[in-house]
Amino acid sequence: MIEIRHLKKQYENVTPIEDLNVTVNKGDVISIIGPSGTGKSTLLRMINMLESPTSGQILVDGEDVTAPGYPLEKLREKVGMVFQSFNLFNNMTVIENVCVGAITIKKMDPKEAFDRGMELLDSVGLSAFAFAYPKSLSGGQKQRVAIVRSVAMNPEVILFDEPTSALDPTMVGEVHAVIKSLAEQGHTMMLVTHDMSFAEKVANRVFFLADGGLYEEGTPEEIFHNPQREKTKAFILRLRDFHMEIDTPQYDFLTMYTQFDMFALKNAVAGEVSQKIKAILEELCFGILIKKLKTDFAERTRIIIDVSYSETNKTAVITAQWRHITFDFDDPEIMIQRALIRHYSDNVEFTADNEVKITVSEKKN
Repeated sequence: MIEIRHLKKQYENVTPIEDLNVTVNKGDVISIIGPSGTGKSTLLRMINMLESPTSGQILVDGEDVTAPGYPLEKLREKVGMVFQSFNLFNNMTVIENVCVGAITIKKMDPKEAFDRGMELLDSVGLSAFAFAYPKSLSGGQKQRVAIVRSVAMNPEVILFDEPTSALDPTMVGEVHAVIKSLAEQGHTMMLVTHDMSFAEKVANRVFFLADGGLYEEGTPEEIFHNPQREKTKAFILRLRDFHMEIDTPQYDFLTMYTQFDMFALKNAVAGEVSQKIKAILEELCFGILIKKLKTDFAERTRIIIDVSYSETNKTAVITAQWRHITFDFDDPEIMIQRALIRHYSDNVEFTADNEVKITVSEKKN
């Protein structure tokens, strides 16, 4: 239904989309996610030609809508859009807002448009507000009217640009229910949202935008539960990283604890996980590695510690690497430290001769 070829959008100081290539099939419900500034809303606005691409093509039903002279009113018949700020006409009643596009653009008979509009308003529980003005509606009601206005045009594709971002949290559910109902009816939709839970529930495909294009694509199960690429993983799991390097036997571990406490506070690291991490670092670094550092110290000797914490899963992975020192983890002299590390962790895995990964979560005591 939609084919995007080598799409680029460049502004004066930034290029959010460098080279984007995607295909949208009939019946697809696509959630578009990614960090801020990666061109998610810009992509939707270009599909509807509210913004012109710098280069590239957008084909809708095989027609290049980016070609010079392409009639935009024809495009707007095929592609509807719902904005985060509703964009209702405040001087028109609800039913007039719903009917205006169908009458002026699709040349629908006014009575037919009215009957269709009332039917759609009734389907979202708003027929009683048909003759009210937008100023008398709540945010959730306004957004439902905006969705109905788009559906009244019988578009082939509906684009949703952060449809709940301007709403009070108590109103989000009613808008989500309408969008989910449209998805179940087989409408083709593209949805930009920061609500990962809803993005997963409503879509059959997920686009993750980063680095100027489609960084990773997959089913909701693949993207939200088994992402393959690093930036997707970091975004989905909301990973936060703590890094330190030990290059002297006189390393000030009290300062390290203070720095880690600040990291844990800033990133809302679960209290139990934080305490386990500190206990593991004490046994691993100061019970084992720094002891070896004192005997094997050389100018290039390093111990590198990285703690990656997932806000979503409340799980941490501690990665420790050591350079130019050697030790045997099965050495009986470190039996107590080794037992304590395993006690506080879910898993201990040696991924190389000089690297260990330790997984920590709230689950295990």
